[in-house]
Amino acid sequence: MADYYADSSVLVKRHVNEVGSSWFRALADPATGNVIITSRVSIIEVYSAFNRRVREASLSVVDYAQLAADFASTYGTEYQIVELTEVVADRAREILEHYSLRAYDSIQLASALITSEVLQAAGISAPIFLAADDLLLNAARAEALAIDNPNVHP
Repeated sequence: MADYYADSSVLVKRHVNEVGSSWFRALADPATGNVIITSRVSIIEVYSAFNRRVREASLSVVDYAQLAADFASTYGTEYQIVELTEVVADRAREILEHYSLRAYDSIQLASALITSEVLQAAGISAPIFLAADDLLLNAARAEALAIDNPNVHP
């Protein structure tokens, strides 16, 4: 049993078959007792990824409806959500001044870092940061987070 912070690139893998999907599905299975933490912005990013697949015709509208419903159920019951607060936004801005990340990626990293600090202050181990983006993982590693990439788990 462990805590994991998952960005949207990882959450998509739970619903769409791609490299790392089986690994993350097993990790996120509620029976494991693992805790999956993510930012509120992940919800927007996951729906964006699903819709992009519809536009690119790699996902049908019918399949989209099912994936969207499954994701809504999952994030509503199985994920701990970090809200986009002023503290998170300020930390994300600071991160952008140090790393070449996209805006939402800086929010993901800020959310993970703040979550890590809160957990460690409570005597709980920091979450393992999960992403399928090397730039984001490198920034997380530089910030002393333990990391893992589902793309290395075929």
